[in-house]
Amino acid sequence: MSTFSQTFLHEAQSALQRIDTECIERMAQGLAGVRDCGGRLFILGVGGSAGHASHAVNDFRKLCAFEAYAPTDNASELTARINDEGWDTCFSNWLAGSRLGSNDAILVFSVGGGNRERNVSVNLVRALELAAQRGAKIFGIVGRDGGFTREVADACVVVPVVNPERITPHTEGICAVVWHLLVSHPALQAAPTKWESVASGLVAMNQAVDRSKATANLPEEALKK
Repeated sequence: MSTFSQTFLHEAQSALQRIDTECIERMAQGLAGVRDCGGRLFILGVGGSAGHASHAVNDFRKLCAFEAYAPTDNASELTARINDEGWDTCFSNWLAGSRLGSNDAILVFSVGGGNRERNVSVNLVRALELAAQRGAKIFGIVGRDGGFTREVADACVVVPVVNPERITPHTEGICAVVWHLLVSHPALQAAPTKWESVASGLVAMNQAVDRSKATANLPEEALKK
């Protein structure tokens, strides 16, 4: 009998195996094109996905030399907009104030992708409508059927549903895997990650020490050759 841990991880593995990798490749190339043309990246997410957005902004800025922002990183402005203007427009008005243009891109992290009819994440829907009107590129990493994000995106990775009882944890967990893939992608990564660069430096140092020791043990005649 499988434990819950075994079952959960097996489900995650099954979902990962079914991810559309060609879509990820299109997203990587699309994002690289936006960056290389001087465009900005705005990452949108609600709830746990807002935390993902903040983390991803760091990664895209530091590792990919991308000018990236998340509206949820400024709690004062976000809550003022929600209080004064309403939840549904808090992202779209923020993007309008940031002068979202055709050179820019939106990246959505969402379990459902937004659904106006069901009144779920309408702030994402309104933001995507504005992005489409202004000709900005639209990308997404979402779950379920992809929602409105999938309908309008240039490239949208949909995390497969492997267990209806655990759509949210699998979508949000695999979202982190996919965006870390993106910031590690050769088309996007512009700077090394810390521990890999440290490890590389240690290897180089150890190799130099080994060469030095080997040279020290050579007879004097060999050193003259």
